[in-house]
Amino acid sequence: MEPASERDWVAGLRRGEPAPFDAVFAAYRRRIYGYLVRMTRRREVAEDLLQETFLRLAQHAKRLEPDTRLGAWLFTVAHRLVQSWGRAQAVRAQLAGDVPAHEPAGTERSPLEALADSQTQLALERAFAALPPAYREVALLVGIEGLQPTEVAEILGVRADAVRQRLARARAQLAELMGEYR
Repeated sequence: MEPASERDWVAGLRRGEPAPFDAVFAAYRRRIYGYLVRMTRRREVAEDLLQETFLRLAQHAKRLEPDTRLGAWLFTVAHRLVQSWGRAQAVRAQLAGDVPAHEPAGTERSPLEALADSQTQLALERAFAALPPAYREVALLVGIEGLQPTEVAEILGVRADAVRQRLARARAQLAELMGEYR
């Protein structure tokens, strides 16, 4: 993303113009959705959280700082929504008397498995799904989204060295999980 066009988008959002919102949505929709579906492992939840992410952009657009990095801002919102969703899931499970440590391995294919067009892609999606959420999130944001560890630290609200440590552990676990596909 060119910094000049992103600054123009922020300026337009601050003025309440619809075209910059549409441009931001077009530029980031797939990336945010990919992150959300991999974090929640549920397409319908990811779709809802995607809508909520962009709804928050619309609600807060006029209050954005002129130097706002939209990608980091959107991923921060998405991260917080995933955290809230996860907490709500835990409360629902506790109220229902469930004790889900991990999702049971079923015979149903996930949306990501159904979309995977190669064995390597399927193995990679399964490996990402098997990572602990904190490692999966860092690996997605750095490895898939191409964000810098300092940006990820800002999004997650942790120190950069914590991000680098999680990333190293995630990479090691991914390598182990990928096995024959390495």
